Amino acid sequence: MKEILLKAENVRAYYKLEKVSVKAVDGLSFEILEDEVIGVVGESGCGKTTLSNVIFMNMVKPLTLVDGKIFLRVNGEFVELSSMTRDEVKRKFWGKEITIIPQAAMNALMPTIRMEKYVRHLAESHGIDEEELLDKARRRFEEVGLDPLWIKRYPFELSGGMRQRAVIAIATILNPSLLIADEPTSALDVVNQKVLLKVLMQMKRQGIVKSIIFITHDIATVRQIADRMIIMYAGKIVEFAPVESLLEKPLHPYTQGLFNSVLTPEPEVKKRGITTIPGAPPNLINPPSGCRFHPRCPHAMDVCKEKEPPLTEIEPGRRVACWLYMEERA
Repeated sequence: MKEILLKAENVRAYYKLEKVSVKAVDGLSFEILEDEVIGVVGESGCGKTTLSNVIFMNMVKPLTLVDGKIFLRVNGEFVELSSMTRDEVKRKFWGKEITIIPQAAMNALMPTIRMEKYVRHLAESHGIDEEELLDKARRRFEEVGLDPLWIKRYPFELSGGMRQRAVIAIATILNPSLLIADEPTSALDVVNQKVLLKVLMQMKRQGIVKSIIFITHDIATVRQIADRMIIMYAGKIVEFAPVESLLEKPLHPYTQGLFNSVLTPEPEVKKRGITTIPGAPPNLINPPSGCRFHPRCPHAMDVCKEKEPPLTEIEPGRRVACWLYMEERA
């Protein structure tokens, strides 16, 4: 049995504005195992990036952790990240135990700062010898397909794909257990997407990182690398299952609609064409009662409008939040 590396319990994170709160992540519970890749998929605005910030404990106002707990296994013991301040988590765990490739990573580096300065700053933050870490950074640059001498260059001297790989190299110098990749392929062409995926999987195989959370809206990408997939809708997890199970038979009506709206080369997809999900995602300031998908769902029942379906394991390793699969609907 694989050990749990990270677990979240009933996590709620809202953007607290002057008079209202945006319920971007609302009651999420899940676990990430060691030596696995988890894909997190959903429409724009469903809370994927907010979830990455919550896991990383990058809580910058107006984002606020309202409820719930997040635990990370460090040296065989669980540490509750959610009980610490952002600065404390940053000092103790960022880069060493948990790291992130942010959205638009190719623009994450300041164009006027040489890349080696980030490495020196990391060494200073964690009390590591600068030259020793720079040597390691040069080797990591080589591992991701970059010339080690380029660490002395400015980011603007590299192409977009190269900058993306430079961010990955710098983010993983200290061999963190968990890597969060927030839509890392969204701004890349097909060739660079393949290069980036190859780099990530190579890092996992070599033990540079133990597990990866891969956040994307691109189902075709996730199916290539992920072991399990989380489907998010309007701040909620609606389905969580092994990738093959989801692809073979998606259960939640939203998952079905999401998959049917993607054009892939399979003959059955070409035959049926693509379909769209009617309506639009809800306003997360005042989301619908009951199941948040019910205004757009072709199978909506009265109970869907009144009661929120719990995320329930309906078969080993497979969870879904839908009243269609609950024996007790009352």
